[in-house]
Amino acid sequence: MPVTAWKDNQEVHVVITAVASVGSRVCADGITGFIDQAKHPSWWSKDVQPPQVGDRLHAVVLDETRDPPRLSALQSDIEIARALRGQE
Repeated sequence: MPVTAWKDNQEVHVVITAVASVGSRVCADGITGFIDQAKHPSWWSKDVQPPQVGDRLHAVVLDETRDPPRLSALQSDIEIARALRGQE
């Protein structure tokens, strides 16, 4: 059964469908989201390639209420979400 909505702190596997100077549009399970440029690892490390259409990323939902929902592909944000889920 496909997912109909993402929830804050949920981890998802996404595919980049568009790239702009401010970030990347991503999609998974028929849901579209957005990863700001500073929430992609390439913003912080020269060893990581900039985002490109077709890239697959493991990400976490930061704000489900935004349109489109905001996500992060930073490991630090994923770890924070895991800790927050552990407190539920």
